[in-house]
Amino acid sequence: GDVATKLRAFELGARDYVEKPFSLDELLARIKVHLVRPLASNSVRAGELELDYTTREARLGSTRALLSDREFRLLGYLVEHAGEAVSRERLLSEVWGYGFDPGSNVVDVCVRRIRRRLGPNSPIETVRNVGYRLAAD
Repeated sequence: GDVATKLRAFELGARDYVEKPFSLDELLARIKVHLVRPLASNSVRAGELELDYTTREARLGSTRALLSDREFRLLGYLVEHAGEAVSRERLLSEVWGYGFDPGSNVVDVCVRRIRRRLGPNSPIETVRNVGYRLAAD
């Protein structure tokens, strides 16, 4: 419940924070507020790429791609960090919740599927010996 922890949670995208111990009535009231209040924006954009959180769809120019939950989360993470080289280890940790596994190629497979769905103009770049970067326009 310290301020640094709360600030870190909001930096990572939290819209609210409840400290333990909490009252069930308070939790329910907070949930109701979030259900009633619409999101400020249902989509996020990085260059030509747009992610729609309502339909769980990615749009790149005229290409529309329906993504699995994991694909959407990975692409969302890259959009949030557009222009930044993101290591495979960090993607494993942030998107999958796994610790580093040097033998895992799950990130590479997921990126390959996303690129295929977005088509030849996919903005996901490979950063050799590091990981991936979403081209920032």
